Amino acid sequence: MTEKRQRDYAWDGAGATNLPTVPGTALLVQMSFDDAGQPRPSPATTAETEVEVMFFDTDCGGVVSNIAYLRFFEVARTRLTDALGLTLAEMSETQIFPAVARTEVDYRKPAKLGDRLRISAGIDRFEKVRMHCHFEMRRIGGDEAVIAECRQVCVLVQMPEGRPRRIPSEWLALRES
Repeated sequence: MTEKRQRDYAWDGAGATNLPTVPGTALLVQMSFDDAGQPRPSPATTAETEVEVMFFDTDCGGVVSNIAYLRFFEVARTRLTDALGLTLAEMSETQIFPAVARTEVDYRKPAKLGDRLRISAGIDRFEKVRMHCHFEMRRIGGDEAVIAECRQVCVLVQMPEGRPRRIPSEWLALRES
């Protein structure tokens, strides 16, 4: 999945690349170096996104409901798989999707209507068919408080059969470097 995208990236020597970007998302890229010592980008194992808490995210007291937190984490996980090379368009084309097998959330402080939140996502480890992710949600501005932390186990699934797929070797190689 990521092999073709890696070949398309260009490094201009001054720190700029033609890496794809998603509006509202900071793509954090791990760097590797070729035999000549020149940096070359590799798929990222971290990503960030920002959200603003809207009316539909809250209960009658203006506090974010539990289901909205899961949606925020879902957006961050989607950005993370995009950074790994599995874009939404590629998911649609290949019918391979990351399915959540387990989610664990620790709520630290309430997020409220109008808050701007930054969600950082990362990979803890890969197994044969599983990817273990972690997330941290912080308020932007003011106290910069940790709002919630989340851990997920995801499985790549081939649809419509619903069969698990092996984690791509390119992804496994990221954690070995």
